[in-house]
Amino acid sequence: MSLPYWRLSGFYFCYFATLGAFLPFWSLYLKQEGFAATEIGELTALLVATKIVAPNLWGWLADKTGRRLRLIRFTALLSAVLFAGFLYSNEYRWFAVVTVAFSFFWNATLPQFEAATMFHLKAQPQRYSRIRLWGSVGFISAVLGIGRFLDDFSIAYLPDIIIGLLASNWLVSLITPEAAGLKGSHEVGGIWQVLRRGEVIAFFAVYMLLQVAHGPYYVFYSVYLQQHAYSATVTGLLWALGVCSEIVMFLFVGRLLKLFSVRGLLLGSLALSMVRWLLIAYRVDSLPWVLAAQCLHSATFGVAHVVAIHLLYQYFGEHHQGKGQAFYASLSYGLGGMLGSLYSGYFWDSLGAREVYVIAALASGLALLIAFVGVGRGSRSIRFMSN
Repeated sequence: MSLPYWRLSGFYFCYFATLGAFLPFWSLYLKQEGFAATEIGELTALLVATKIVAPNLWGWLADKTGRRLRLIRFTALLSAVLFAGFLYSNEYRWFAVVTVAFSFFWNATLPQFEAATMFHLKAQPQRYSRIRLWGSVGFISAVLGIGRFLDDFSIAYLPDIIIGLLASNWLVSLITPEAAGLKGSHEVGGIWQVLRRGEVIAFFAVYMLLQVAHGPYYVFYSVYLQQHAYSATVTGLLWALGVCSEIVMFLFVGRLLKLFSVRGLLLGSLALSMVRWLLIAYRVDSLPWVLAAQCLHSATFGVAHVVAIHLLYQYFGEHHQGKGQAFYASLSYGLGGMLGSLYSGYFWDSLGAREVYVIAALASGLALLIAFVGVGRGSRSIRFMSN
């Protein structure tokens, strides 16, 4: 079966275009609707908290049935339908209920699509970054277009835009084929044998802390820029710059994997993560430094994510890949994202924005220490997907 390159790439494009509409602007929408900083932090925490449970349930079902794309289509459709609930009322409790219901299905989609993509790429895994970069292109397209739109029109239209983009995820999933040879695959070894390994535990701790560090960026970066007199258009451009740097990284990551070990790339990305949050904390009024901090997104997210996908494929293999992707999503983006959202929301007004980003730098530093001690020490030269 030939590789369905454009259909896989198209799903990433639509998924991350949706994220590009949601991530930079949803907190601004919530603020416009009258929610306080603590409430915004709590709603965002609820959004990511479902990643602790939902991906594991869907990952178990996908590995058990082999019907990965069928589950993706189901969760994508329900995500669009449930998100429409935000149009009904702007009362806090209603928003909390809709957030949990929507995100239970939304947070299940990407981990299983990542697993499906890796199954399609079994013979040529080095092509992953070239497929995944279209997600970054989608994110940039949405951020730039919506940032400009919001400068000219009301942010009240944002939920309608997101509903349309969520529907596009479902439509693309309908034409994406299931990878051949997945049904009824016999599992070799237990999942708990993998999870008990010290290096795997360290891996999950590192990526959980990395998402704790990203919490204030994902929740309050647009608000932070607005407080320092950046327009919605400039805010969108800065988000887009970060993802542009990510695209460049995806294009050249194959060369990086030939020059450096996976361990070395992970340690470097964590060190640069510390630098990035400190720049945002202390140099937000200097546009050149803000631009530099955004360019570091290529390392703090891009390189770190590619390394994670490589390591997950090594740790969990083919038979547990769905569950491995689910544990990664639930422990890093779920638990880590929830903690990051909560502390940034609670400390934003009480401690101050600068101090919140300093805490993010400290979380990255702790992740760097754990990675140095526990991840890849016996396999420094691993370059297992860098053909």
